[in-house]
This record gives sequence, structure tokens and C-alpha cells, in this order.
Amino acid sequence: MASPGAWEPATPAEVHALFAELGVPWWLAGGYAIESAVGRRLREHGDIDVLLLRRDQLAAQEALAGWEWHAAEPPGTLRPWAPGELLPVGVHDIWCRPGPEAPWRVQLMLDESMGEYWVSRRDPRVLREISSIGRTGDDGVPYLAPEIQLFYKAREPRPKDETDFAAALPGLSAPQRRWLRDAIATTYGEHPWHARLAD
Repeated sequence: MASPGAWEPATPAEVHALFAELGVPWWLAGGYAIESAVGRRLREHGDIDVLLLRRDQLAAQEALAGWEWHAAEPPGTLRPWAPGELLPVGVHDIWCRPGPEAPWRVQLMLDESMGEYWVSRRDPRVLREISSIGRTGDDGVPYLAPEIQLFYKAREPRPKDETDFAAALPGLSAPQRRWLRDAIATTYGEHPWHARLAD
């Protein structure tokens, strides 16, 4: 058995089975969202991310009833997330595993919202209608729109983020490229991806 501090990420199909009846919007995020968008495997993954709106966070406890949930308190301390506890703004990562001796399987990520709008936790000026931020893969799994996922990856791109950007870029429409370019400029300023996002 793996160390209880280790990760054995759930597959997208397993995530779908866990969250299919959640009753609130959720999206596969991170590198798996990019792979869903491009329709092929790109690389290995150390974890699997599921994005929820902060207002829906307690629904995740229902979906993962019987699991252990640990909130990542900045700058990165894991502590138990108590049943019914509403996590404050600033705490947006939750590690989940089936039990204390099990490896971590799912990472929940909380993002902000205002009415019918998704609001980026990185910059409240970056927002969109909630109905527009997701897609559904051929496998039925909802995933975060690639331009939004790439916006998050653009803050300090790592090699895996560059891999994801290069893979997703050819499939981005002109409106998606414009949105991503504008969101990056608004939040991060000048960026090496700008020239490659030109229409």
C-alpha cells in the first residue's frame, strides 16, 4: 500500500462516478481539463483537480461522505476540514482520501462567484457567466474551458504548463484566444504567451 502521504489520483471516470449526482456545477480542472479539451493524453499527473464554486463547497462533503478531507491553509499547511465548516476566502485547496491509511485521491479547488458569474480567485476583474466556463467531454465528464485553465497556468508557467499551453493553443478559437490574452494582461501584465495568442 502507498504511503498515506502519497498521491494515487482517481481517474476522470472515478471522479465522474463520485460527483455525477452532486446537484451543483463542478468541472475537471488542471492538466486533465486540458487533455479533455485536446482529446488525448499529454503527460503524467501527480494529482487530479476538481473545481467547485465556493458557495457549493459543502456539497462536496456529501459527495465524499466517509472520506477524509484536509484543507490547505496558506502557505500550505494541511488541516482537517470539519463537517459543515465553511472555508473562508483564501483557502481554496482541499485534499481528499478514502481513509487515514489511504493515499490522496482527489484535490478540490474552490473558486469564487457572484450571482450567475464565476469570478477568478486570482483577480475579481476576470469573470464570466457560470454557464460558459465549462465543456463536456465525449466521456460525459465536465471540464473547465481550456482558456480559463490556461489563465490559471499562466501565472508562473512550469514545464508542464508550457506543455499544456502548446497542446491546447491550436484548438482555441479566436474568441478564446482573445479572452485568454485579455485575462492574462489584466492580471499578470506582459507575458511570454501574448505573441502566441495573436489571432
